[in-house]
Amino acid sequence: MVSAGDFKKGVTFEMDGNTFTIIEFQHVKPGKGAAFVRTKIKNVVSGAVVEKSFNPTERYPKAQVETREMQYLYEDGGLYYFMDSETYEQIPMNHNQVEEALKFLKENDNATVRSLKGVPFQVTPPNFVELEIVKTDPGFKGDTATGGNKPATVETGAVIMVPLFVEQGDVIRIDTRTGDYMERV
Repeated sequence: MVSAGDFKKGVTFEMDGNTFTIIEFQHVKPGKGAAFVRTKIKNVVSGAVVEKSFNPTERYPKAQVETREMQYLYEDGGLYYFMDSETYEQIPMNHNQVEEALKFLKENDNATVRSLKGVPFQVTPPNFVELEIVKTDPGFKGDTATGGNKPATVETGAVIMVPLFVEQGDVIRIDTRTGDYMERV
């Protein structure tokens, strides 16, 4: 059992016969009245996202979720294929299941796949990835006084804010949990 006061991003629980995972949460303590937990939860089967508030003392059964390390192979006709590194079994997934992870995954990269009763529902890229910048505007001399940033498109298509000294062709390390630039490699 997990109480609503212990909700964190990524926690998966069962409620009303459905399984939900927490996308966002916020503990709210108003000046008047009781505290509550405001959440954005996603139904792992249908993909529907709902905003809901919980009393912190409410308890829900934790869902039995399998987590496996898998390798992203390729995309074919809107399906994304992942291979279990131990059994070599290939699993196709649709765009809704992998859209967040695709911003940081290249072919042959490893990812964490979460499944419920054998049905995969979420793909998580590694915490840090190294990707090449394929498009960015040049930084101009003198722009460094403000320590500004500029948008850069990496090889997977994601747009990341990078410092002005980063150039096209550079390989950078990205924190996939926040989508932030970490360093040049």
